[in-house]
Amino acid sequence: MVFMTTATVPLPSHGSAPAWARRAAHAIALCALPSGLWRIAMASGVHVGYSDRVLREVFHIPGWGVAYTVGLSVLAELAALLPLLLVSDRWRPLRPRTLAALAWTASAVLVLVALWQLVVAFTVESQTYLSSGAAQTVWALAFAPLLAVPALMTAVTWSYARRHRARGWA
Repeated sequence: MVFMTTATVPLPSHGSAPAWARRAAHAIALCALPSGLWRIAMASGVHVGYSDRVLREVFHIPGWGVAYTVGLSVLAELAALLPLLLVSDRWRPLRPRTLAALAWTASAVLVLVALWQLVVAFTVESQTYLSSGAAQTVWALAFAPLLAVPALMTAVTWSYARRHRARGWA
């Protein structure tokens, strides 16, 4: 039997992440999920709008493209879980200043990648691979949530840096 004493009761943290930042960090992980599931479906042979020839010649599925596609999905989801470190009060693998610098760098990279993906998504070449309008719609619905990630990551990073600057740690 465990008794709670004043020594074992967790103290309230005045510098904990605001609720909106916690929700935004969790939303980042959820934004990566549809595109990851779409990629895994493609790698497992579910028809996602690409012809068998395109899958073989462009994506190398079946073949090493399966490992690449599934690995990319896993890596993307793991990366999408990292913002949870910025709102966690329990686990801090890095010093706050180092984590803040990494988070700002990640935010900047995400903005650049999102802009690049918009350019790629609207080029003629990228649209010729998908076989129909329905496939393009499903693809767009699966990948559209990723466009929210840069803004969400920037907001979570700003919140983290602000909290730790107020504490004098950053």
